[in-house]
Amino acid sequence: MLEFLWLPFLACLVLTGIHVYLGLHVLARGVIFVDLALAQVAALGITIAFLAGHPIQSEAAYWYALAFTVGGAGLFSLTRLRRAAIPQEAIIGIVYAVSAALTVLVVDRAPQGADHIKQLLVGSILTVTPGEVGRLALLYAFIGAAHLMIRRPLLEISFDPDGAAARGRAVRWWDFAFYLTFGVVVTSSVRTAGVLLVFSYLIVPAAVGALLSGSVAGRLAMGWALGVLVSALGLWASFAWDLPTGAAVVATFGALMAAVAGALGLRTLARRARKRGWEALRGGAIVGCGVIGLAGLLLAIFPGMDHHWLDWTEQAAPVVELVFLTPAERQAWRDSRETLERGTAELRRLNALEIDVRWGRAKLTADQQERLRQFLASRGEITAGDRFVLKTLRGRARERQRLWLGLPLLALGLSGALALTARRRRDR
Repeated sequence: MLEFLWLPFLACLVLTGIHVYLGLHVLARGVIFVDLALAQVAALGITIAFLAGHPIQSEAAYWYALAFTVGGAGLFSLTRLRRAAIPQEAIIGIVYAVSAALTVLVVDRAPQGADHIKQLLVGSILTVTPGEVGRLALLYAFIGAAHLMIRRPLLEISFDPDGAAARGRAVRWWDFAFYLTFGVVVTSSVRTAGVLLVFSYLIVPAAVGALLSGSVAGRLAMGWALGVLVSALGLWASFAWDLPTGAAVVATFGALMAAVAGALGLRTLARRARKRGWEALRGGAIVGCGVIGLAGLLLAIFPGMDHHWLDWTEQAAPVVELVFLTPAERQAWRDSRETLERGTAELRRLNALEIDVRWGRAKLTADQQERLRQFLASRGEITAGDRFVLKTLRGRARERQRLWLGLPLLALGLSGALALTARRRRDR
């Protein structure tokens, strides 16, 4: 595993170092999508270079992207006004939409356009070379040193723009310096990591840092720690489950931020409960009763729709489904379930073997690989048949559950919500 992922992990660390710092400025300025807009502008430049006959990873494509990005940086620095008729975020959104539309129009004229767009979105960080990582590290170290020397005016303009203007700062010129260096970073990162990964490294660690710390240094430390952790987890997940690397890292960012937000929400709720007692939980209880009543109503009216809560309950306790089946249906359920578990285990083992062959950890002859492919296809069809039987039986159970589960849940949720609401009114 380390043999394949140490270079991508090192590239992720390089991205984390500079992008988290720039993300703090982006959040403070309230221009959340400026990085996405500049990344899309850079992608437009790369697309035009590709249409002109230059490979995506060529130096010519890089300079095309950089030229477009510098133009976008100049536009954003000119439109940063305190009392503008059009908010700067609107201009950023327009630039992003127009750049994306132009990219689609240009790609439509290029061969393999869909593959080109996919590469721009998710990048190719898994195939990064030591030379690319070294060049990125040197470039970002230079930009980081430049920002360190001019950190005072940039931080003032980002975190206190009115005060910076009152102290006579040349806001527009410092803005142009920020957006110019920002554009260089985005342009360089998009070629390696893709638009989505660049956006995630810029915004998510800085946003989590803002949730957990009030100081710039604290936010920066939190953001760096989160970037390192997510890079390791995302790369491991992509390797363990054979997932697209860029998409796996972005999804890991989202999952970790959701976990942090959920933990902070629970902490706030616990504090309120300590101060006000169970009264603080009454609003949540009313919402919970409403959800229960809605789930019962949907089950009673639409038994054939997806009821994921009931699916999860039946997976944990199959008796919830079996009790609504006839004896013959229960036997068919058990036979199909047993066959499906055996087939799934065999498929998992063979898929792991196929992944090992793909990554070079195991070797098979061409004939063995073809046999493996055919066996996977046939086993997949058998498994699909067992799943169809289980789905049919589940549909029959749903028709009987609509009355025996749906209506009681509706009554329970509705009565609970009404009782809690009436008690709140009496307490007031």
